[in-house]
Amino acid sequence: MKYSHITPATFISRPNRFIAQVEIEGKEVTVHVKNTGRCRELLVPGRRVYLEKASNPERKTPYDLVSVEAPIGLVNIDSQAPNAVVKEWLLAQDYDVVIPEYKYGDSRIDFYMEKGDDKYLLEVKGCTLIKDGIGYFPDAPTERGVKHIRELIKATHQGYKAMLAFVIQMDGVFEVRPNIETHPEFGVAIEDAQDAGVEILNLTCHVTPEELRII
Repeated sequence: MKYSHITPATFISRPNRFIAQVEIEGKEVTVHVKNTGRCRELLVPGRRVYLEKASNPERKTPYDLVSVEAPIGLVNIDSQAPNAVVKEWLLAQDYDVVIPEYKYGDSRIDFYMEKGDDKYLLEVKGCTLIKDGIGYFPDAPTERGVKHIRELIKATHQGYKAMLAFVIQMDGVFEVRPNIETHPEFGVAIEDAQDAGVEILNLTCHVTPEELRII
């Protein structure tokens, strides 16, 4: 997926999880943060960030903060980007059917696919937390994430081929592990999913200020 109208800025602060203060050409501007996770190790005062111009000129926050330059490299923190790039990726595969936002059980699973007689369910998670070259998810407790994994486990018992994809939103990282220090229950759910036959995908990406692409 590609962005349009990218503007560099300097990160100042994050008053709450929805907005940030940045400096653009010497002027302080309030922008929308497209990630409600903590991102504490990324959004550090003084760091270069990249903004996408909002399509609605009347919006109170004229830009969306989509990526940040960190010591580990450029990290895309746009929480909507993983689903967008996975959709592009799936459409390039040989599936007969690809349906986003599929209602299953008590949840909406990110994608439903068909290939011949096989039916697939795919849940997508974006990974921005990197420690010693390894990705970790989540960066904050996610009961919703655990619920979705439990739905995938149930789906395997009903004949679906279930998959959980981690989109690694930076270059050079190839593995994601459950962040059991932050959310032990998520780690348990991952183990149960693997035992049930849920396939775990680590989707590596190339990241630039203008693009996030699965490679």
